[in-house]
Amino acid sequence: MQGKHRKTLIAVFTNPVSASIEWRAIEALLKATGANVIEGSGSRVRFEKDGEIATFHRPHPAKEAKRYQVRDARDFLIRTGVTP
Repeated sequence: MQGKHRKTLIAVFTNPVSASIEWRAIEALLKATGANVIEGSGSRVRFEKDGEIATFHRPHPAKEAKRYQVRDARDFLIRTGVTP
């Protein structure tokens, strides 16, 4: 895992939940942890790792992930055994 992925991981696990994390950084982090990307229709994207699946809608037009998306990404990371 690269340094920028570690910074994103720490940001995802920081409380209170940040609303200034770019979605592409979260998506890159999930890919770096070994999650497979499954593209859906429109802005829908799913990540699968070790039998766990998380479904998201990419935020648009803003680049930043919504707080609930950061929380959902955190839950997915915890379920797959990834913590800072």
